[in-house]
Amino acid sequence: MKYKFRPYSKNIIFLDTEFSSMDPYRGEILSIGLVKLDGEELYLELEHHSEVDPWVKKNILPTLTAPKISCAEAIKKISQFVGNKNPYLVSYVNQYDTIYLYKLFNNIKKPFFWLPIDFASILFGMGIDPEAYFPKDKKNFFKEIGIDASKYKMHNALDDARLLREVYLKLAFLKNYC
Repeated sequence: MKYKFRPYSKNIIFLDTEFSSMDPYRGEILSIGLVKLDGEELYLELEHHSEVDPWVKKNILPTLTAPKISCAEAIKKISQFVGNKNPYLVSYVNQYDTIYLYKLFNNIKKPFFWLPIDFASILFGMGIDPEAYFPKDKKNFFKEIGIDASKYKMHNALDDARLLREVYLKLAFLKNYC
């Protein structure tokens, strides 16, 4: 296999979010999926009060079926899940995911390391087209590394975080690493 990288730390959590707008100044986080390296998971759907972009209204809102919780409750649950080990967050599109997560925490101390890890940049550095990460892209590399991406629901924060973890583990050969 031609893909390989050596991770700096095992203290990581995979993150994905869904949000109401691509404009972080007016959008709100709708759902968050967090998956630890060992596979432990947290999925939350949040109450929201902002206007929702048309694409989000059509593609995301119908998939949000879990009970909605307040921002304060989400912060509490996320902090409990993350714990006090100050993990790195790994996200495929960290520019949006971390902005919305930081916006959720606002001025509250965040329980994770301040510097998020951008998985698209990791792919780029490995010589893989970052856009080839999408399961529906004809250039995707999932089959080559032995991943059946069809078992994941696209644009579901938890499934996206699960897929990210699986790809990360395959690329890093971490089956015995956890």
